[in-house]
Amino acid sequence: MRNKFEEQLTLLHEMLVEMGSMIERAIAMAIQALIEQNEDKAKEAIAFDIEIDQMEKDIEALCLRLLLQQQPVARDLRLISSALKMITDMERIGDQAADISEIALLLINETYIKKLDNIPQMAVTASKMVTESIDAFVKKDLELAQAVIESDDIVDMFFITIKNSLIDLISANKDKGGQALDLLMIAKYFERIGDHATNIAEWVVFSITGKHW
Repeated sequence: MRNKFEEQLTLLHEMLVEMGSMIERAIAMAIQALIEQNEDKAKEAIAFDIEIDQMEKDIEALCLRLLLQQQPVARDLRLISSALKMITDMERIGDQAADISEIALLLINETYIKKLDNIPQMAVTASKMVTESIDAFVKKDLELAQAVIESDDIVDMFFITIKNSLIDLISANKDKGGQALDLLMIAKYFERIGDHATNIAEWVVFSITGKHW
């Protein structure tokens, strides 16, 4: 009975890693669509959100089977309940990658009002947080989970820098306000992705220690 349970836990880890890879890919497509003004990538990222939603449902179904059929206790129960919480944040990350891509579609034929230097850097940091939060869960790595939580400050600083830059730009060129707001929304979505990665890492801490931040 325990062997079967361990096999299903291994499957759960594999599915979480796969979902993590999917949302990483969605973020990468979204930022590529934005930087390159690539319509195909934007549409691909938007459509890809359906697959991410399905993966959430598949993982949820597996977690519920484990809870109902195996009746886990203590650490195993924390692990499964944490996975259920994590996939909600992971699904939201997929949604936000799609949201970014939808804005990128609106900007396809526009000349950017400023270089996008900070937004791609912010995207890379947020994407790394997502990857490492899921790695921390699979490896039961408390230090890595805590490092992800601390990285959220970096993403927040990127957002403040981008926001202040865009406010200055609007003050100097009021006719640029529409696109500036679009870029600010994109930065806000990346900030939210960092927040969701932090949530995932906090559930990793709970799965290991039984304490939630």
